[in-house]
Amino acid sequence: MIKVGDTLPAATLMEYVEVEGNGCSVGPNPVDVAKATAGKTIALFALPGAFTPTCSAKHVPGYVENFDAFKAAGVDEIWCVSVNDAFVMGAWARDQKTGAKVRMLADGSADFSKATGLTLDLTARGMGLRSNRYSMLVKDGKVSSLNIEGPGKFEVSDASTLLAQVKA
Repeated sequence: MIKVGDTLPAATLMEYVEVEGNGCSVGPNPVDVAKATAGKTIALFALPGAFTPTCSAKHVPGYVENFDAFKAAGVDEIWCVSVNDAFVMGAWARDQKTGAKVRMLADGSADFSKATGLTLDLTARGMGLRSNRYSMLVKDGKVSSLNIEGPGKFEVSDASTLLAQVKA
């Protein structure tokens, strides 16, 4: 399992882009994790699934609401990672009104989640292999803080907890 001090695993996430601009084509675009985190401070949070109750009611809204505070504290980008396809993440971004505040990144085959060792097997509930719920602060591709939730919990991966760590 990934830990503080580790470099994020080499992986490609997918991001749905609705408008064309700066050489970005409309539709799912690959995001090379190593390149996208190089030289940046990223507030990354991951969750079991788009449109699920806790994720939609608490997790994503907390990061959207605290966007300005994260930016003021030196965070370059906020990422939400989930084991869904880019089209679902794009629809969820519209639903959650994330706009340019939170990048909704798809880990469709759970490659990133498996590489971090932060997976959650929800096969018995009909959801397959998913990401565990967690948050991390990433500086120049390295994990500087990590908050992993216990089963069925939402206590340490929220925006307020990670924001306090960013400010520390």
